[in-house]
Amino acid sequence: MSMSNEKDVLAVNQAFYRAFAKNDLKTMTDLWSNGTGSLCIQPGKDAIQGWEKIQTSWAMLFKCGHRVEIETDVITTEVNGDFAYVVLIENWTQVNRVNRLQAQSMGTNIFERLGQKWYLVHHHSSPIMQPERSPTRRLLPSLRFWE
Repeated sequence: MSMSNEKDVLAVNQAFYRAFAKNDLKTMTDLWSNGTGSLCIQPGKDAIQGWEKIQTSWAMLFKCGHRVEIETDVITTEVNGDFAYVVLIENWTQVNRVNRLQAQSMGTNIFERLGQKWYLVHHHSSPIMQPERSPTRRLLPSLRFWE
Protein backbone atom coordinates (compact mmCIF):
# COMPACT_ATOMS: atom_id res chain seq x y z
CA MET A 1 0.00 0.00 0.00
CA SER A 2 1.33 3.38 -0.95
CA MET A 3 1.63 5.81 1.95
CA SER A 4 0.61 8.54 -0.51
CA ASN A 5 -2.69 6.74 -1.21
CA GLU A 6 -3.35 6.30 2.51
CA LYS A 7 -2.60 9.99 3.17
CA ASP A 8 -4.93 11.00 0.33
CA VAL A 9 -7.75 8.80 1.66
CA LEU A 10 -7.30 10.15 5.19
CA ALA A 11 -7.34 13.72 3.84
CA VAL A 12 -10.68 13.11 2.07
CA ASN A 13 -11.98 11.41 5.22
CA GLN A 14 -11.01 14.45 7.32
CA ALA A 15 -12.57 16.83 4.75
CA PHE A 16 -15.85 14.86 5.02
CA TYR A 17 -16.08 15.44 8.78
CA ARG A 18 -15.05 19.08 8.39
CA ALA A 19 -17.82 19.61 5.80
CA PHE A 20 -20.27 17.88 8.15
CA ALA A 21 -19.32 20.13 11.09
CA LYS A 22 -19.55 23.27 8.93
CA ASN A 23 -22.87 22.32 7.27
CA ASP A 24 -21.05 22.69 3.94
CA LEU A 25 -23.17 21.04 1.26
CA LYS A 26 -20.94 22.14 -1.63
CA THR A 27 -17.86 20.47 -0.16
CA MET A 28 -19.93 17.42 0.80
CA THR A 29 -21.09 17.17 -2.83
CA ASP A 30 -17.50 17.42 -4.07
CA LEU A 31 -16.36 14.62 -1.73
CA TRP A 32 -19.05 12.05 -2.55
CA SER A 33 -19.26 9.89 -5.63
CA ASN A 34 -22.35 11.15 -7.39
CA GLY A 35 -23.34 7.65 -8.56
CA THR A 36 -26.42 5.60 -7.86
CA GLY A 37 -24.38 3.05 -5.89
CA SER A 38 -23.37 5.46 -3.13
CA LEU A 39 -24.78 4.51 0.27
CA CYS A 40 -25.22 6.46 3.50
CA ILE A 41 -26.38 5.02 6.83
CA GLN A 42 -26.72 7.53 9.66
CA PRO A 43 -27.63 6.68 13.26
CA GLY A 44 -31.28 5.79 13.64
CA LYS A 45 -32.01 6.12 9.93
CA ASP A 46 -32.63 3.75 7.04
CA ALA A 47 -29.95 3.27 4.41
CA ILE A 48 -30.05 5.95 1.72
CA GLN A 49 -28.84 4.85 -1.71
CA GLY A 50 -27.86 7.05 -4.63
CA TRP A 51 -26.22 10.45 -4.48
CA GLU A 52 -29.41 12.37 -5.28
CA LYS A 53 -31.17 11.02 -2.16
CA ILE A 54 -28.02 11.30 -0.05
CA GLN A 55 -27.55 14.94 -1.07
CA THR A 56 -31.18 15.70 -0.17
CA SER A 57 -30.62 14.08 3.24
CA TRP A 58 -27.50 16.20 3.91
CA ALA A 59 -29.30 19.37 2.74
CA MET A 60 -32.17 18.71 5.16
CA LEU A 61 -29.74 17.99 7.98
CA PHE A 62 -27.74 21.15 7.31
CA LYS A 63 -30.90 23.31 7.21
CA CYS A 64 -31.43 22.49 10.89
CA GLY A 65 -28.31 24.55 11.55
CA HIS A 66 -27.08 22.45 14.46
CA ARG A 67 -23.52 23.17 15.37
CA VAL A 68 -21.49 20.03 15.89
CA GLU A 69 -17.88 19.42 16.62
CA ILE A 70 -16.52 16.10 15.41
CA GLU A 71 -13.22 14.59 16.39
CA THR A 72 -12.20 11.23 15.02
CA ASP A 73 -9.94 8.47 16.27
CA VAL A 74 -8.91 6.35 13.30
CA ILE A 75 -8.77 2.65 14.16
CA THR A 76 -7.61 1.34 10.80
CA THR A 77 -7.18 2.38 7.19
CA GLU A 78 -6.81 -0.01 4.26
CA VAL A 79 -6.14 0.81 0.61
CA ASN A 80 -6.48 -1.95 -1.98
CA GLY A 81 -6.29 -0.85 -5.59
CA ASP A 82 -9.02 1.69 -6.30
CA PHE A 83 -10.90 1.04 -3.05
CA ALA A 84 -10.12 2.08 0.50
CA TYR A 85 -11.82 2.13 3.86
CA VAL A 86 -11.40 3.96 7.14
CA VAL A 87 -12.83 2.60 10.40
CA LEU A 88 -12.96 5.11 13.23
CA ILE A 89 -14.58 6.38 16.39
CA GLU A 90 -16.59 9.57 15.87
CA ASN A 91 -16.57 11.80 18.96
CA TRP A 92 -19.55 14.15 18.65
CA THR A 93 -20.25 17.32 20.58
CA GLN A 94 -23.46 19.19 19.82
CA VAL A 95 -23.49 22.75 21.06
CA ASN A 96 -26.68 24.69 21.67
CA ARG A 97 -27.43 27.84 23.67
CA VAL A 98 -27.32 26.04 27.01
CA ASN A 99 -25.58 22.67 26.70
CA ARG A 100 -22.73 20.76 25.20
CA LEU A 101 -24.02 17.25 24.51
CA GLN A 102 -21.55 14.48 23.75
CA ALA A 103 -21.81 11.05 22.15
CA GLN A 104 -19.66 8.51 20.32
CA SER A 105 -20.32 6.56 17.16
CA MET A 106 -18.42 3.87 15.30
CA GLY A 107 -17.97 4.90 11.68
CA THR A 108 -16.94 3.20 8.48
CA ASN A 109 -16.18 5.20 5.35
CA ILE A 110 -15.45 3.53 2.03
CA PHE A 111 -13.76 5.37 -0.81
CA GLU A 112 -13.31 4.68 -4.51
CA ARG A 113 -10.59 6.21 -6.66
CA LEU A 114 -12.02 7.58 -9.87
CA GLY A 115 -9.35 9.02 -12.11
CA GLN A 116 -6.78 10.45 -9.72
CA LYS A 117 -9.22 11.43 -6.97
CA TRP A 118 -10.73 9.54 -4.02
CA TYR A 119 -14.50 9.82 -3.50
CA LEU A 120 -16.68 8.69 -0.62
CA VAL A 121 -19.03 5.92 -1.79
CA HIS A 122 -20.25 4.62 1.58
CA HIS A 123 -20.68 6.14 5.05
CA HIS A 124 -22.06 4.16 7.99
CA SER A 125 -22.28 5.54 11.52
CA SER A 126 -23.74 3.69 14.52
CA PRO A 127 -23.95 4.99 18.09
CA ILE A 128 -21.76 3.41 20.72
CA MET A 129 -24.04 2.82 23.66
CA GLN A 130 -22.58 3.68 27.04
CA PRO A 131 -23.40 1.98 30.34
CA GLU A 132 -26.74 3.10 31.80
CA ARG A 133 -25.17 5.29 34.49
CA SER A 134 -23.01 7.22 32.06
CA PRO A 135 -24.05 10.85 31.42
CA THR A 136 -23.27 10.25 27.73
CA ARG A 137 -25.89 7.46 27.63
CA ARG A 138 -28.54 9.81 29.02
CA LEU A 139 -27.63 12.53 26.52
CA LEU A 140 -27.50 10.31 23.44
CA PRO A 141 -31.28 10.35 22.73
CA SER A 142 -31.28 14.16 22.83
CA LEU A 143 -28.59 14.51 20.15
CA ARG A 144 -30.47 15.54 17.04
CA PHE A 145 -27.70 16.29 14.55
CA TRP A 146 -28.58 13.25 12.45
CA GLU A 147 -32.29 13.99 12.09
